[in-house]
Amino acid sequence: MKDEKLVSFGKNVRKIRKSKGISQEKLAELSETDRSYMGRIERGEKNITLTKIYQICDALNIKLVDLF
Repeated sequence: MKDEKLVSFGKNVRKIRKSKGISQEKLAELSETDRSYMGRIERGEKNITLTKIYQICDALNIKLVDLF
């Protein structure tokens, strides 16, 4: 069973990424994340570290609060 908070977070990452026209592969590269791991983040399958969240925010050029 997936944690709904993780699923919601992942959906927000995907929504923002797509709105900026960034591919999942490019976001993974910009945030120093493996592409398959980024996919698991977006599907809400991974409970990631705060450091990784900040890396994603930096890669998307957004504030932390925008992902929640």
